[in-house]
Amino acid sequence: MTTQNPNLAALSAAGVSVWLDDLSRERLHSGNLQELIDTRSVVGVTTNPSIFQKALAEGDAYDGQIAELAERGADVDATIRTVTTDDVRSACDVFTPVWEATRGVDGRVSIEVDPRLANETEKTIAQAVELWKIVDRPNLLIKIPATKAGLPAITAALAEGISVNVTLIFSVERHREVMDAYLAGLEKAREAGHDLSTIHSVASFFVSRVDTEIDKRLEKIGSGQALGLRGKAGVANARLAYAAYQEVFERGGRYTALESAGARVQRPLWASTGVKNPDYSDTLYVTELVAPHTVNTMPEPTIDAVADHGQVKGDTVTGTAAAAQQVFDDLEKVGIDLTDVFLVLENEGVEKFVDAWTQLLAETRKQLGSADK
Repeated sequence: MTTQNPNLAALSAAGVSVWLDDLSRERLHSGNLQELIDTRSVVGVTTNPSIFQKALAEGDAYDGQIAELAERGADVDATIRTVTTDDVRSACDVFTPVWEATRGVDGRVSIEVDPRLANETEKTIAQAVELWKIVDRPNLLIKIPATKAGLPAITAALAEGISVNVTLIFSVERHREVMDAYLAGLEKAREAGHDLSTIHSVASFFVSRVDTEIDKRLEKIGSGQALGLRGKAGVANARLAYAAYQEVFERGGRYTALESAGARVQRPLWASTGVKNPDYSDTLYVTELVAPHTVNTMPEPTIDAVADHGQVKGDTVTGTAAAAQQVFDDLEKVGIDLTDVFLVLENEGVEKFVDAWTQLLAETRKQLGSADK
């Protein structure tokens, strides 16, 4: 009989869905993923190009399939598509019991559209539809970045009945646009006759990268007031995003009309929750962001840290918007240009995923080449 870790069980009981920010064939084949479900309260998985690049570079779990694809003459793009969608489909199958038990809320696995398409709406839509068909599992989420070009693609994918994980959200302003895109997608899906209860979405709001960028700027300013604000922006930003979520989904008339047709809320998902600065608690972006109807997607070391010493004290977000706004007012007072911060973070976020995709292409090309020999 397996038992769940008490700290992670407390997090789940407080309304936070624990998702693992990692996937590899090794995890699937070794039973490690199932073990995390059984003992660490893990109820979903997110992937990105960096995760697949690392999985392919380490170990030999993919060698047989890549050799077979090389023999069939598959090119690099086709190989990546086959390998990644196979892993994601297998993970969807592992999570099917969770998906059924939570009536579709959890048991979700995310796969990302090619990040090189981040500024191309039509191509993003086409790939979202293609990935949805290839994986062919109802508990899949297609990851689409919250760039300006991504927003209409999000609406279009949802209108087709496709569930979406909106990624790379850094500012509350962009989060509001993402929620609008979600509601517009649901309205179109309803017009098209889709069952709204089957369409799910999360809004992936990045946390640690906000502190990394703002802390760097605060250290450059160097005043006592500026240095005293280090490590506060990431949590404050996420708390303001949650207040915006409550406004739209708990008090907004537009959602109420859709809810009566079976629609679900678009849950805020805290992403980038591995703590980058060793001066901060390694559970900071988990214990300070506990709120109902949220997801926290964590790398395994963060899950382990919470399991070991995370102090879950119930909801640490609801009612904190005024204090969070004060942090942002103080940041502006010491000279932080928040508009620029969020622009830099979005551009860097897209670049990092494109770089990882380029590395994934190179790694796959290398393995196809060795398989040919």
